[in-house]
Amino acid sequence: MKILIVEDEPQMLNNMKQTLELEHYTVETADDFDQAASKISNYEYDCILLDINLPDGNGLELLNNLKDMGKTEGVIIVSARNSLDDRIEGLNKGADDYLAKPFHMAELHARVKAVLRRRNFEGNKTIKLGDVEVEPESRSVSVNGQPIALNRKEYDILSYLITNRARLVTKAALAEHVWGDHIDQADSFDFIYSQIKNLRKKLENSSIAIDAVYGIGYKLDVNA
Repeated sequence: MKILIVEDEPQMLNNMKQTLELEHYTVETADDFDQAASKISNYEYDCILLDINLPDGNGLELLNNLKDMGKTEGVIIVSARNSLDDRIEGLNKGADDYLAKPFHMAELHARVKAVLRRRNFEGNKTIKLGDVEVEPESRSVSVNGQPIALNRKEYDILSYLITNRARLVTKAALAEHVWGDHIDQADSFDFIYSQIKNLRKKLENSSIAIDAVYGIGYKLDVNA
């Protein structure tokens, strides 16, 4: 799962990033309005943690931009401004939740999990596709009740394909979503091919197949 943190206070930004990375999220950051606007426009995220008070703009305007573009990312407003009017305005503009500073990182994690569960997995704690069962909170996968061991990237790829199982996922979108900012360091998609190959092997006796569409990307196929 991929998260964008929009926060201008360096220590807070670093604490949030470290906390979420410990939970195996792919985390990107933006510390001002323009950088956040560029990332929101060019990339997709599962959840955006959005500060209202930015040095060069208002976070609520970014929320407006997000909705105007027809994007469906989950949004949690994270701000020291805790007035009722701010909270109502943010929720009316389409935010999923509002977390007032200061807060415990455990609460942040719980709020993020809840938004991701509602947005990506229809509120379910367990996803079943044929004989495959996935538990996002524990990042565990089983086939016919038998657990299979996936490394972090294999799980992230499977999770992204499940979330987007109704559509074809391009190689570029998959790479950017799973590897985040680090994708800029890659000069080919060989690292995706390797992870997909291993994931297919581990799922070869399941009802899930990862179909390749030559030159484009991948699509998840679930046999009844």
